[in-house]
Amino acid sequence: MSVRTRFAPSPTGYLHIGGVRTALYSWLHARRQGGRFVLRIEDTDLERSTPEATAAILEGMAWLGLDWDEGPFYQTQRMDRYREVLAQMLAAGTAYYCYCSREEVDAMREEQRTRGEKPRYDGRCRTRSTAREGVAPVIRFRNPDTGETVVEDLIHGRVSFQNSELDDLIIARSDGTPTYNFCVVVDDWDMGITHVIRGDDHLNNTPRQMQILQALGANLPVYAHVPMILGPDKQKLSKRHGAVSVLEYREQGFLPDALLNFLIRLGWSHGDEEIFSREQMIEFFQIDTVNKAASAFNPEKLLWINAQHMQRLSPEGLAQHLRPYLDAQGITEASLAQGPDLSAVVALLQERAKTLVEMAGAASMFYLAPVTGEIKDVEKHLHGQSALLESLLQHLEALPVWTAAAIHSAIQELAVSHADGKMGKVAQPLRVAVAGRAVSPPIDGTLALLGKAETLARIRHARSWLAAV
Repeated sequence: MSVRTRFAPSPTGYLHIGGVRTALYSWLHARRQGGRFVLRIEDTDLERSTPEATAAILEGMAWLGLDWDEGPFYQTQRMDRYREVLAQMLAAGTAYYCYCSREEVDAMREEQRTRGEKPRYDGRCRTRSTAREGVAPVIRFRNPDTGETVVEDLIHGRVSFQNSELDDLIIARSDGTPTYNFCVVVDDWDMGITHVIRGDDHLNNTPRQMQILQALGANLPVYAHVPMILGPDKQKLSKRHGAVSVLEYREQGFLPDALLNFLIRLGWSHGDEEIFSREQMIEFFQIDTVNKAASAFNPEKLLWINAQHMQRLSPEGLAQHLRPYLDAQGITEASLAQGPDLSAVVALLQERAKTLVEMAGAASMFYLAPVTGEIKDVEKHLHGQSALLESLLQHLEALPVWTAAAIHSAIQELAVSHADGKMGKVAQPLRVAVAGRAVSPPIDGTLALLGKAETLARIRHARSWLAAV
């Protein structure tokens, strides 16, 4: 049987990294086994589901490259099918109408607590044959009274549930709308899902869903419940830890493959390897080797992994990822055309940048000349340096060839004559003059890319800044 996995987010909020890791594991298992990956939107919570959240889920999945083979399917478009299966179960006696009011059920459970019993619905409507006037009934699943339901989980191993501890689950509300656990079962059945990979917060739902599937005569999927991701403080992951929309990681300048690489390592390993290409993730990943213990989110590790992926891309490939971030800084295609080749700029910056946002900030100086320098840097490095700027202009203008090596030699000569041989005493004022700030890539390579005419023009312009210091 061909492997079929699914990712089934609820559009009641953003797609966060916990959901992305679940989607990734499901996607990888399907890809490794040559199977199919299904995307299903569980939007039956009409009060909380929004079109904006649905759009964000689809956009996030597309950005990450977690392409789906079928779907997206929407539960709200499958209501007729749910009603059909409910009718079948009522006719077969595996489900029944329950006319108990909420108050009656609450009183029943309070009495059970008083007797020291586990509160649960006692099945009093199981044998009821007549309707209760003025009461819109719910539909309950007739849960097995005896025996146990065993989940052979690929991650957690054998997990046993006593059927006597599980009461008759409501599978349709009094207004006729089906409940989550019922819709999931019908969807997995109809879509032929062979492997259900999801968060371990769903583990307690699994025996009920298995029982409904068995009542329908359906094949049971294989289950794998992925442990949760904790914050660095080992507490439940929250917004302050990084539980934000996955699209915010895009805004922060992370590469999609780097984020996936980071997430796959939260609970799974392949020897001591840390960095994986997408192809390697597909080749090596095995769902039954995922650790059952929760993993901690480490933002510094994410930054490191992102930097590694940036360094391993070709300059041309990384330049394509960088373009939207340059555009956000007002650097248009026309600006890029008038400046140095973007791939060459990327190659200069590639070893140091940790994010695309950081790289775009460093690259901007090549395409947008600073109007003025940052005050603190001008005061610290340019104040009283008029003579040095004049010498820089003379030495650089006299260079017969404009290369990084020639520029480096000129700066070195000036360091000997003006700064007791200290390169920084020349390089820092020069950085501020051409970049407007005291931080830039290696100054010789920077000027080589910037070009002779532009470099000299910026140094001349920087002389005007001194008047304001």
